[in-house]
Amino acid sequence: MDFIDYYKVLGIDKKATTDQIKKAYRKLARKYHPDLNPNDKQAEKSFKQVNEANEVLSDPEKRKKYDEYGKDWQHAEEFEKAKKSRAQGRQGDYSGYTYGSSGESAQDFSDFFESMFGGGSGFSSARQKVRFRGQDYNAQLQLSLMDVYTTQKQTLTVNGKNIRLTIPAGIEDGQTIKIKGHGGPGTQGGPAGDLYITFSIDNNTAFKRDGANLYKTVQIPLVKAVLGGEIQVETLTGKVKLKVAQGTDSGTKVKLKGKGFPKYKKEGQFGDLYLTYVVKIPKNLTQEQKSLFQSLEKTNLE
Repeated sequence: MDFIDYYKVLGIDKKATTDQIKKAYRKLARKYHPDLNPNDKQAEKSFKQVNEANEVLSDPEKRKKYDEYGKDWQHAEEFEKAKKSRAQGRQGDYSGYTYGSSGESAQDFSDFFESMFGGGSGFSSARQKVRFRGQDYNAQLQLSLMDVYTTQKQTLTVNGKNIRLTIPAGIEDGQTIKIKGHGGPGTQGGPAGDLYITFSIDNNTAFKRDGANLYKTVQIPLVKAVLGGEIQVETLTGKVKLKVAQGTDSGTKVKLKGKGFPKYKKEGQFGDLYLTYVVKIPKNLTQEQKSLFQSLEKTNLE
């Protein structure tokens, strides 16, 4: 199996921060997404590599193993166990281990193992007993913000197999979930790999989302700000009436409890909606309206 430099795939330095990794991944995932590159095999290949690189480098533990073991990072724990066994005089006794796989053959793995621990008949015998875990698959699912406002079910087709998936309300943009056992098949009796699905949430609403809380800027007429009154405000679930206090300043914040986004995997619980008022200054005044403001000015009203 050829070595894939995940840092090079994402175009980042080995000292890149978690935020830099996330930013690079999102940019490239959108660039190579199948919906934007139909029937482009190279883009499809790049998309898969970008997802694979993100899966490893965005996880601190996986990244640490990758930095140390390269393409064989999934076998890190087994290597350590084998080292310990060898040090204790149990050379070649590896039959109880199940190893992960990123698509490499048993021969690929054995060559790497032999380079660490040496060859020999004991090792060759153990090689035949090793069970290899199947390859993990990565996929991206693109949804709109309103799609994840409620829990929904979808059927995905991965390698010709239909997978019934329940998507909990409130799932985050960039969040990855694991579906155990739906990756590649194992070899020599090893278990199947897992399927990792990363969600790309398109927010095409007027609301800014931060977790379960929503934020929105609302313009209010000058007259309502000065005298007070009632206004209607859009929420994700429809319009609500709000009372504006007399003398409301621009920048005033109002919280609507429970009018935010669903909390992930917390049925019936919602975040809050935070509104920021911006007082709308009238333009193109008539002469009569200008006279009224001039009268107010003469009274030194502040």
